[in-house]
Amino acid sequence: MMKKKEFRLKYEYIELIKLLKLLGIAESGAHAKFLVEEGEVMLNGKRETRKRAKLRAGDRIRIQDWEIVIVK
Repeated sequence: MMKKKEFRLKYEYIELIKLLKLLGIAESGAHAKFLVEEGEVMLNGKRETRKRAKLRAGDRIRIQDWEIVIVK
């Protein structure tokens, strides 16, 4: 079952690896980078390989059994 989470932005954007770490999906920055490098992250339905991809309001991230929606 997919777990859903909304992440409310305080600024214009957040970098992908920072989000994964902040939400506890990744145990560390290195783990977050590994997840991205291994192709585990989908951004708006496409595989995302940029570790520092800038996530903005409206973006949807899927990783493992999580779906995260970025809101303003």
